[in-house]
Amino acid sequence: MDLFNNMGENSDVITELVITHGMSLIGAIAILIVGYIVAGWAAKKVRKSATKSGKFDETLVPILAQTTKVIILIITLLAVLGQFGVQTASIIAILGAAGLAVGLALQGTLSNVAAGMMLLILRPFKVGDAVDIAGTVGVVDEIGLFTTDMHTFDNIGVTMPNSIVWGQEIQNLSRFDTRRVDMEFGIDYSDDMDKAIKLIKEVLAEDDRILPEPETLIAVSSLGDSAVSIRVRPWAKTSDVWPLYYDLTKRMKEKFDENDVSFPFPQRDVHLFQNN
Repeated sequence: MDLFNNMGENSDVITELVITHGMSLIGAIAILIVGYIVAGWAAKKVRKSATKSGKFDETLVPILAQTTKVIILIITLLAVLGQFGVQTASIIAILGAAGLAVGLALQGTLSNVAAGMMLLILRPFKVGDAVDIAGTVGVVDEIGLFTTDMHTFDNIGVTMPNSIVWGQEIQNLSRFDTRRVDMEFGIDYSDDMDKAIKLIKEVLAEDDRILPEPETLIAVSSLGDSAVSIRVRPWAKTSDVWPLYYDLTKRMKEKFDENDVSFPFPQRDVHLFQNN
């Protein structure tokens, strides 16, 4: 009888434990699911609201969304632990110690986060800027906690770790409203330099995209092996730089051809001597 009584008592205890912890487990799973859904929804809501308001720079919007999601997920994790009676204060202390260990193991990842924060604070560029980073030229699409996303002008996506971006020379091609267009034209030594400079001025005067200030530089820059080089440095709006460059190159060639000014090409004279 005692054996049956003990078995009955044990089954009651097991049943009570299953009911108690089973409900806690179900509650924890429910909290996880709800927390994950809410975190995703909140991140999208923050991104949409920040973008729509116009008060936040596009560069900060992804970071705000990611930070919101991470905070909600951390709160969700603490709530799950609370379901099982775990003291969150002690868990936070444990997580702090674990975070230190993980931080030492993930120095590269944390360096990306630190570099991302520096990019956001010092703002060498923002979303939409055309940049040259370590020889990669493109337009910035997003600055995240770990990486910077951009696309090149031939529409190739590029993802660069923030630590690499921050550790390299960054050329912001969109920072200023105006830029100088650097061009070089070569004429034959037999051509009239003043005539060529006059033709160049006529071509420049026909294009309204060229700004009156700063003044355009036109000067003989060098005497090469096969050509006299004339340096041309007009200024234009940043958005007009490359269209202007291509149009001027074509128009200069046409103008020189119309006025018998030649574009020389490298050539070599070979003299043969016959020994008697």
